[in-house]
Amino acid sequence: MDQPHFRYETLAMRGGARHVAGVDEVGRGPLCGPVTAAAVILNPGAIPSGLNDSKRLTAARRQTLAEQIRKTSIWSVVHVGVADIDRLNIYHAAHLAMCRAVSALTRVPCLALVDGNALPRALPCAGLAVVKGDAISQSIAAASILAKVARDELMVDLAQQHPGYGWERNAGYGTADHLAALLHLGVTPHHRRSFRPVHNILYQDEIANP
Repeated sequence: MDQPHFRYETLAMRGGARHVAGVDEVGRGPLCGPVTAAAVILNPGAIPSGLNDSKRLTAARRQTLAEQIRKTSIWSVVHVGVADIDRLNIYHAAHLAMCRAVSALTRVPCLALVDGNALPRALPCAGLAVVKGDAISQSIAAASILAKVARDELMVDLAQQHPGYGWERNAGYGTADHLAALLHLGVTPHHRRSFRPVHNILYQDEIANP
């Protein structure tokens, strides 16, 4: 399996860039909770070993790497909540989260390497979209790890406030146990009302009797 590299960052710095950030988000698919984005400017002299797409790592490995990233890098993590997700739609809410993560960095990056095939329009610096960037760029991989760890920790906290939905296990995705709990326990303030499974439960009487 190929490992993420630092070539995009090195090329940009050879061209005069002082700071290059990797940007990624997690949480587009879940039925509840925020969409979370992270931005990371790695220290070229202290890059943690084993950076990779957060989905390829165990929870324990993600936690260890997150601690190393936070100690050695310039970083930020931003959550965009369900109100904005329902208002903007998840695509634009994810882009908002990424823009806010870049803006929250204590150093203004000269270039942001953004996971995906499209750049957020309001990105506060020059950007380069990198398809499957979390598996290609070390900076994007670092951002994916921080975003994943931060969102998972938040969902564990929310699970304690709203037991029964299994958020500590499913992170808010529409698993069978989560969908069953939605039917049995109802919709919480943290559910995305614009997402079809939640919307259908909220308006099931109207759907059954149009």
